[in-house]
Amino acid sequence: MAPGQADTAPAKRGDKRNQTLPFSLFVKAVEQAPVAISITDKKANILYINDAFTQVTGYHAAEILGQNESKLSDKSTPRQIYYDLWHTISRKQVWHGQLVNRRKLGDRYLADLTIAPMFDERGAISHYIGMHRDVTQAHHVEQQVSNQKQLIESVLNASPVAMAVLDSDKRVVLDNQMYKMLISELDKPEPALFFLDALEQDMGDLWNAATTRQGFTNREIRYDGTGIRGTRWFSCSGNWFTENDVCADTFFAKQFKDYLLLSVNDITLQRRQQEKLQIQTLRNLLTEEEHIRSIRETLLGAMHQIRQPLNQIHAAIQIMSQRNDSHNQPLRDLLSQVQAMGEETLATLQRCVPEIPESAVVPVNLNQLLHEVMLLYSTKFLANGIVVDWLPNPVLPSILGSENKLRMLFKQLIDNAVNAMNRAGSRERLIKISTASDRAWVHVAIDDTGPGIPANQRSKVFEPFFTTSPTMGSVQAGMGLVMAKEIVNQHNGMIEIDPDYQNGCSFKLSFPCQKNSAMVSIHE
Repeated sequence: MAPGQADTAPAKRGDKRNQTLPFSLFVKAVEQAPVAISITDKKANILYINDAFTQVTGYHAAEILGQNESKLSDKSTPRQIYYDLWHTISRKQVWHGQLVNRRKLGDRYLADLTIAPMFDERGAISHYIGMHRDVTQAHHVEQQVSNQKQLIESVLNASPVAMAVLDSDKRVVLDNQMYKMLISELDKPEPALFFLDALEQDMGDLWNAATTRQGFTNREIRYDGTGIRGTRWFSCSGNWFTENDVCADTFFAKQFKDYLLLSVNDITLQRRQQEKLQIQTLRNLLTEEEHIRSIRETLLGAMHQIRQPLNQIHAAIQIMSQRNDSHNQPLRDLLSQVQAMGEETLATLQRCVPEIPESAVVPVNLNQLLHEVMLLYSTKFLANGIVVDWLPNPVLPSILGSENKLRMLFKQLIDNAVNAMNRAGSRERLIKISTASDRAWVHVAIDDTGPGIPANQRSKVFEPFFTTSPTMGSVQAGMGLVMAKEIVNQHNGMIEIDPDYQNGCSFKLSFPCQKNSAMVSIHE
């Protein structure tokens, strides 16, 4: 600086930012900057360093000035990075990246480096300025976080259970390989949403408690699919956890985000093994119950047959009593004796009618019960050449009811369909069973390709001892649909014959969902 020259920084015309700042302040800013700064010539020979440079590298000015910047380099940095560095700055562009450098004492550190070209009055490169920070510790922490993330992902992917983490808006933010497999297997774009919806339907009012940080454990969801995999069972668990919000807005005012860890365990193999054992038990139970019901219906039918002439005898006695004819007194006494003996017989038969105990009311999945009944009927279907078209709704909400009674209901309706096709000698022998749900109700349809029921008889088929078959002479004829109607009524449901079905007969049944169903007592 020439004597007498003002110690102020030159300023561009119209630029008021630097007009009042002394030049020495810019020098001090470089010297005292907390970032290691070095200035080199065009061949990277060091011409200037600041104090922070000495603190980072260990080199003082007397030890490093005149030396090349490569003195700091470590051989572990790939050559391609240096090539990219020189290629960038020689084209008058700023380069930024990370290098592995070596301090004066030989220990390595990771440098976050920015190099910018400096230009003379003609715009040509005259020098280079380099600024770098020791980011070894920050890199160490970052790598630890990355390693922990990879470890967590590895553990998740190694798990045989499908897992997904959802935020409070039900968006999946993390999942594992087993979860990704469910996407293709269930043909669902986001299986987590499918399971959460199914759980909400299944748990009813309990779902609100489960979504307020209490969570849920081992809630079983049945999925009735089609194709090779067919029906599958999943055990679902959910746990809530909280994470600090990392947005800048919450740096001083801490906020938290809630996440749900959803675990979905495929328990299909275990449930199928259990099912094989249960089917034989159910077959024995249904056989015993059918035997009891057969005895019960036979006795009730006999009582019905006896009651009819007794009613006629009672009417005759009443007429003879009104006429007060003494000549008919012996006959009236005889009829009275017959009536008394008949009433005694009816009382005896009534005592012999076996009682069916009250059944427990539990949450019931109708897909499961229909599936069990079809397995029980598989031999009968084959023997009668009947094809079953099973069209279940993939997930049904539960209803409250008696499992045994509902099995008996579906068995009676399938029996009715098989018998109808056998009597009519139907060429197409098809039974279609489908289920559906509209949140408030669960619907079941059982269709057959039999002769159907004439419109003028549809209101009578649920009456005792009515049959559409002219050849059925048994007193038990027609009792099956009466029992079906009673069971539906006991479950607060509805049953009707679809008047628009043209290919045979279609029974439509509806039951209230568990969360909309009042507690019922199932008894005879």
